[in-house]
Amino acid sequence: METPSSQPKRRGRPKGSAAKSKDEREKEPHSSGKMRGSASKRAAAVDEEYVQWKSLVAVLYDWFANHNLIWPSLSCRWGPVVELGRYKNRQRLYLSEQTDKSVPNTLIIANCDVVKPRVAAENHIANFNEEARSPFVRKYKTIIHPGEVNRIRELPQNKNIVATHTDGPEVLIWDIEAQPNKHAVYGAAASRPDLVLSGHQDNAEFALALSPMEPFVLSGGKDKTVVLWSIQDHISTLAANAPKSAGSGGSIIKSADNPSIGPRGIFHGHADTVEDVQFCPSSSQEFCSVGDDSCLILWDARVGNNPAVKVEKAHDADLHCVDWNPHNDNLIITGSADNSVRLFDRRNLTSDGVGSPVHMFEHHTAAVLCVQWCPDRSSVFGSCAEDGLLNIWDYEKVGEAKDSDIESDEDDEESPPGLFFQHAGHRDKIVDFHWNACDPWTIVSVSDDADTSGGGGTLQIWRMIDMLYRPKDEVLAEMQHFKDHVGKCTPKSKG
Repeated sequence: METPSSQPKRRGRPKGSAAKSKDEREKEPHSSGKMRGSASKRAAAVDEEYVQWKSLVAVLYDWFANHNLIWPSLSCRWGPVVELGRYKNRQRLYLSEQTDKSVPNTLIIANCDVVKPRVAAENHIANFNEEARSPFVRKYKTIIHPGEVNRIRELPQNKNIVATHTDGPEVLIWDIEAQPNKHAVYGAAASRPDLVLSGHQDNAEFALALSPMEPFVLSGGKDKTVVLWSIQDHISTLAANAPKSAGSGGSIIKSADNPSIGPRGIFHGHADTVEDVQFCPSSSQEFCSVGDDSCLILWDARVGNNPAVKVEKAHDADLHCVDWNPHNDNLIITGSADNSVRLFDRRNLTSDGVGSPVHMFEHHTAAVLCVQWCPDRSSVFGSCAEDGLLNIWDYEKVGEAKDSDIESDEDDEESPPGLFFQHAGHRDKIVDFHWNACDPWTIVSVSDDADTSGGGGTLQIWRMIDMLYRPKDEVLAEMQHFKDHVGKCTPKSKG
């Protein structure tokens, strides 16, 4: 049996502390008075900040939807658009359910009605019930997952294909449309994945990426390795060993009696658990990884299984997440348990043997769990953390002069360089978020705030007002046009 110190590091809900119903939480014995007092003060501070944020929702957001979850979800991802409408589009949304074992863990496929920009009414945005399900999110299909669902990633070449990380060494591949819909009840048999990727020698729980160039899969785990697969290897094996079958429906996953493949390569270089991996946007053979050894490593599968570049001490603590800029292959962002986000240029990664970031973005007050570049603008990215905040940054704004000379020192302290929007709608740690490539300024985020949300956590779908990210000249011209329009419509007073 493993000792507590040897348990995998968990960045979401700790192992063994699965969600509890509201009734169960109310029946739990109370802690000591001192602990209750400390918790009460923290809860009061969170509530105060949340009330302040909620009062500004109608001003800051073009659209906002709040969905109270039954069970916690450690991952959220956008799938394909399935229906186009006049005022909203219907799009798949991939979620997970991490249960208390009274019912199975599941991979959830939901239909999400994404309201188009400048459509939602102000009162509809602001008036939502934190403890209710959103009418914009409806369950479409349930897959009973073997083990927990710690990470979900969609295949860029076919977003109906997703990969999942569980609390084991394998990566599971699912053809969402081909999988049967299951009813998650106690004792129900797990769904059968369409393909199993083997190669890790220990649990691989979080580090997972799929290449935008080819159907390649990348994973990292507790065995300190990075593993690379090609889904095409499965297709090639079937083509060589089995007759062609009709009715495949164009899926990249084909059926087989033993749907498992081994890796293209196993890469050694980390000294501790690999926490996240990411492909270079322009190459399926180049990728990067980060881990609990505080290292950022760049790899090139064409030249071997050893690191191409190893950045020691990229942060001052464990690295949790990494993303590679889809618009500029030279830029990489990382997030860490040291509460910071760092921007690296791969042309100049180190100085005196340690990491030399272009800039450090410091405004989170707890460990950063996820970072991702905006699909619409090359200089913009987001970061979420255990402090319950999702920050939107623009590195091009770092060093820009302030528009006004009368801002106080206090304002400067509260607004660090590059930060231009902060989503504060979650009341506990945000475990994952995802920009919507089909509607680039729409974001889905999920938090583990069961104790404050009255459920299993909170899913939020939101889009800031476009005046915050559009070019300044455009915004000023629109405001002037509106001002002129109001002036023409206002009755002139008689002298």
